[in-house]
This record gives sequence, C-alpha cells and structure tokens, in this order.
Amino acid sequence: MNSQRRSIIVALAAAVLALAPAGTGARPAPREDPVKVECRINPLRLSRGEEGRVVLSISVLEGVVINAQPPFVVEFSPCEELVFPKNFYTASDLGVEVVEENGRERLSLKKPVEIPFTVDLKAKRNVHVLEGRLRYFVTSVKDGWCLKTSTKFSATFSTRLTVIQKGG
Repeated sequence: MNSQRRSIIVALAAAVLALAPAGTGARPAPREDPVKVECRINPLRLSRGEEGRVVLSISVLEGVVINAQPPFVVEFSPCEELVFPKNFYTASDLGVEVVEENGRERLSLKKPVEIPFTVDLKAKRNVHVLEGRLRYFVTSVKDGWCLKTSTKFSATFSTRLTVIQKGG
C-alpha cells in the first residue's frame, strides 16, 4: 500500500472516530456542576476565642446522587483566624444520613452540614475569607454516567479584637 493511500485511510479512520459516540453506551457528564454549595459563617462577626459554625447548604442536580462510597470529604484551605478540630471531614464525621434507594447507598443532603470552629486568640481584626472544597463521587443512574469531582466554596466573615472568655 502506498503512503498516500495509507494517509487517506488514516485520515478517514480519524474522522470516523471523531464523529462516533464515545465508548459503548457511555454518556457525557452534565455540562453544569452536579453539586452547588452555599457556604456561610455563623455568626458573621466573631470575637477572639468565640465558637462558630461553617454552614454548608448543598444542592444536587435533579436525577443525580452523591454516592456514600468513595468518601464524601470537606476540606478547608489554611485560615489563620479559625481553628478547626480536624483538617478534613467525611460524611460520617458530619453525621450525614446515608439512605438506600434502588439497592444503592447515597447521601441525603437535605439538611445543611455544620462544622464547628473556634476563632484563634491571635486573630487580627479584619474581614477574612474562608475557602474550601467538597470532594465527592456523583452518579446519574438514569443517564448512565458517574464522576469523581470537587466543588469549591467560600464565605466571608469578620473578626474583632474583643476576647470571649470561656467558663464562668
């Protein structure tokens, strides 16, 4: 076979593969984020030594579920003003309910997820930003796809110089 004919065959094969659907029965993941996270700090204004909570309201696209396994994880970027008991949190750490539906386990995220923290005693007075991300494995049984991904979130809060004394 001459090289010109071989080049034409390779080009045609590449064109056919480019137009063919990907995989056998595989469907693409959604074009928008399957999970949206709204993050807020409660209370919004904090004193040194005060306890607060990060509140995550998590919504999932219709027809999509977050799998119980592999683990759902909440991670925070370093934030000098806030002290968390742990570096990351799993669904079981946070008490997220696991429900079974059609023989598959999934997370029920109807209630907001709350994560406690304490304001560092050396926190500077200012407006700060807490950033983090949610890592999860999401599935659409109806559309036949699954995806391991993450969603970033952030919230602003302010600190004041007053110190909250514990005990009494």
